[in-house]
Amino acid sequence: MSNEPIFSMPNTSQPPLSENDERQFAMFAHLGVLANLLSGFLGPLVPLIIYMVYKDRSRYVAYQSLQALIFQLIWWVGGGILTGVAWFVTSILSTVLIGILCIPFACIISAMPLVALGYGIYGGIQTSQGQDFKYWLVGDWVRKTLTG
Repeated sequence: MSNEPIFSMPNTSQPPLSENDERQFAMFAHLGVLANLLSGFLGPLVPLIIYMVYKDRSRYVAYQSLQALIFQLIWWVGGGILTGVAWFVTSILSTVLIGILCIPFACIISAMPLVALGYGIYGGIQTSQGQDFKYWLVGDWVRKTLTG
């Protein structure tokens, strides 16, 4: 890991967040994935709102919320779309018996949103304990975006 000061405070007229507030809002951003359980698709709004409100007051909250947003868009929304497509193709192919072989693959694809749910909860727990959490693949991209 490089010694880049990505968590240094940007210049702003608003007071910076305390360390406890940073951990709390970072946790809320990751746990926004739970809003998907109630609505099916509104989970990405939680980290988006947190990012928009607190990006100038805390680089840590900006980083955690932006990567939670991108992760949810890829895994929850993208996974939901892929699940729908997989089951549609399976149902169409089932009319000619080929689709029955596709059912296990459609079930595996259907697990993508559940994996996102578990990973988001894990990220929330890590950030609530003050640890720097990074999603696989998404975290490095977001870090480069924020520092660049």
